[in-house]
Amino acid sequence: MKRQPPNARERALIEAKANVLKALGHPTRLWMAEQLADGERCVCELAEFIDADFSTISKHLAVLKQAGVVEDEKRGKQVYYRLKVPCIVQYLPCVEAVIETSIRERAALLG
Repeated sequence: MKRQPPNARERALIEAKANVLKALGHPTRLWMAEQLADGERCVCELAEFIDADFSTISKHLAVLKQAGVVEDEKRGKQVYYRLKVPCIVQYLPCVEAVIETSIRERAALLG
């Protein structure tokens, strides 16, 4: 059966999915999402582990927020972030399986 080209709604959904994946496509942002899977964190906690200034960290968090991955809450002078939809990180074991499969295939070719 021949598939039809995507309609406008399907194209919009595909683009929205790609935007989420692009937001998570940077190593720092992916690491942040993984950290937030364990619960909310303030920017200061994330900054302890990232070799970057607060401005850079805030920009990464803004990308994640724009994509709908995280939400924030200001408490006093601190801003706390949490995953908006915690299941977002559940696809990571599948990504790791792809990596492991590729490694095994390469090793088999080398012999």
